[in-house]
Amino acid sequence: MTVAAQARLDAILERLEEATDRDGLQQVTEELRDFLDVRHVVYHWVSAAGEQYGVGTYASEWVERYVAEGYLRIDPVVQGCYQRFHPVDWKRLDWSGKATRNFRNEAIEYGLGNQGYSVPVRGPGGQFAMFTVNDHCDDDAWAQFAEDNRRSLILIAHSFNEKALDFEPDRQPDAAPNLSPRELDALTLIAVGHSRAQVAETLTISEHTLRAYIESARFKLGAVNTVHAVARALSRGLIVI
Repeated sequence: MTVAAQARLDAILERLEEATDRDGLQQVTEELRDFLDVRHVVYHWVSAAGEQYGVGTYASEWVERYVAEGYLRIDPVVQGCYQRFHPVDWKRLDWSGKATRNFRNEAIEYGLGNQGYSVPVRGPGGQFAMFTVNDHCDDDAWAQFAEDNRRSLILIAHSFNEKALDFEPDRQPDAAPNLSPRELDALTLIAVGHSRAQVAETLTISEHTLRAYIESARFKLGAVNTVHAVARALSRGLIVI
């Protein structure tokens, strides 16, 4: 990502942080759609109490159709995200059933693209969310988009979720975790794309010791895995890449 593009994304995420209501979140999804140059950007939140809402750029007619037909039951994207912690490329999901094929074809008729990428996010007490980008292009172009933007999409997803959690009633703000210098170094090197072996060599420690640092950082951040820990550290400004 160029310096100019990173500055633009930082400005959008700053507006996300300053949002005080759903309209503010909606405006950010529209800005991100234009920034990423995709058809749609959507964030869907299910609170710990079961309350749901979504913001995004899908046509209202499609949203109404989706709800009226109960497509939540058969949507492979939702099912896939519930079963995974890592980002989900839609083309890797099972679309072989007749109902899911018809669902996909109808979604495309309503303006969704043939490609999608969703980041599942899990929060405290059962809170769950999905951040999705959607576009129309061939598989090679989409694979390149995902490769170029994967880290940014994870960061954006967790930034959205941090803001959504602010809207939870009676929720107390989390204290900033106190990560050690070694924990910060490990997460930073992982964030820039180093393998665990490369990180251990750079820090002149064993991979066993590195694993202990990563697990300690993950626990302090309340993260479900290493990718989640890196995303939370990035979104809270604990590490910078």
